[in-house]
This record gives sequence, structure tokens and C-alpha cells, in this order.
Amino acid sequence: MLILLPPSEGKTAPTDGSPVDVAALSHPALAPARERVGNALAKVSGQRNAFDVLDVGPSLGAEVERNRTLWDNPADIAARVYTGVLYEAAGASAWGGADLALAAERIRIVSALWGAVSPADRIPAYRLSMSTSLGRIGALASFWRQHLATELSHLAGEGLIVDCRSSSYVAAWRPTGHASVMVRVEREMHGKRTVVSHMAKHTRGLLAGVLATTDEAPESGADLADVARALPGCIDIALTDAELTIVIAS
Repeated sequence: MLILLPPSEGKTAPTDGSPVDVAALSHPALAPARERVGNALAKVSGQRNAFDVLDVGPSLGAEVERNRTLWDNPADIAARVYTGVLYEAAGASAWGGADLALAAERIRIVSALWGAVSPADRIPAYRLSMSTSLGRIGALASFWRQHLATELSHLAGEGLIVDCRSSSYVAAWRPTGHASVMVRVEREMHGKRTVVSHMAKHTRGLLAGVLATTDEAPESGADLADVARALPGCIDIALTDAELTIVIAS
């Protein structure tokens, strides 16, 4: 089983520790591409138009400034650096020992900067989204599409792919020739079903947390639906060949 997650916008910057060792990250073949994106990010973050390029406001000035020293900043495992709603619901920061090792085998976080990393890979905090067009590199989703297919297809093998990514990160690699299920979440309120971003991230996080550390990995969409039915707040499930919709109570 391969679980695909997006990164979180919210990150906790490590305060000590050695910088990232790009060659030591999962998928070392991606190292040249990672270095190219990282160098471009550090450069653009020092330019006058940095906020416009990165599509952020002045309130995030400290994060943009931190990009400038990307290669020198302390690093920590991705499970503790990514601290948004999804990762909090998954309990990722508490993973250690056997749980972290299993999560590192099963999860890949598709990233605008790193391409794909495991929860156990040591990275610094950064500010960059997959929807960004970065200098001569261009649109990052298109850039990473050239590099991720071989790496992630090989990793997935013949197992089930559980895709919990948002649309901009899906654009960087769409599984083909694999058993793949996209996870959607809807909230039911007063008989109507809608998509609520915060609750969708939370539910995907709960699902990822269970899948990452359970002894037996689901082998089919039906197996995945059985896991989802047991999630807190789940009131209904809809399953097609390529999509699982989890309906949660308001």
C-alpha cells in the first residue's frame, strides 16, 4: 500500500539540529531536482517580488525570509515539521520507533520543494506551494511530473494507492496502471452534503493515521472502505472503482 499525502501549509520550524542532507532523503535520484528547486526558492525569496511569486502576504514575511537560508536551517523528520490539520489528526508528531518505520514505508508526502518524502525524512521548514511557477523552472506541478512517475510507480508496485492529496498536488503525479482510490470527504448537515476543507483534511488525517500504523494494509477499495467506516464521525461511505467518499456528521 502507498498512501499519498499533501504537505501542510502549517509547519513547525526545527530550532536545532543539522541541516537537510538532500542525498540522504528517500528517492535519492530526485536530489538534483530538489537542489534546483531549493536554489531557485532561496533566490526568489530574496527578491522584491517574492511575495507575488510565492503568492503570500506580508504576514508571512518571516517564512519567506527563512527560505533564503533553506540549506543552512535545522532539519527534523517530516512527521514533526508538517503540523497542519491533516498531520495533527493523524498523530504524526508522535510516531516513533516501529510506527515511524512503518509510516515511512507506506507514506509519501508529495512536496513542491522535495518532490516526494517519507515521514522519516529530515527536512527544514519552508514556504512553497505546488501551484507556484518558479523562475526558469516554471510551473512546479509540471516540473515534478517529469521526475515522480518512475519513483512513485516503482514504490507502489502492485499494492493499493490511497490518494489523500489536494488537486494541485495530484497534478504532479496521477497514478496510471495501478489500483488507486482517491479519498473525498463530505459533511452532511440538515440533509445536505457539502465539502468543508478543514473537516476534509481532518478526516483524511484520521484515515492516514490508521493506515500508516495498522498491521494489515488494505488490498482493495472495499478493504479501504471497511477501515473508513470505523473512523470517528463517519455516517456513510460511497465507493466506486477510483473514489472513496467518506460522509461525516456535522
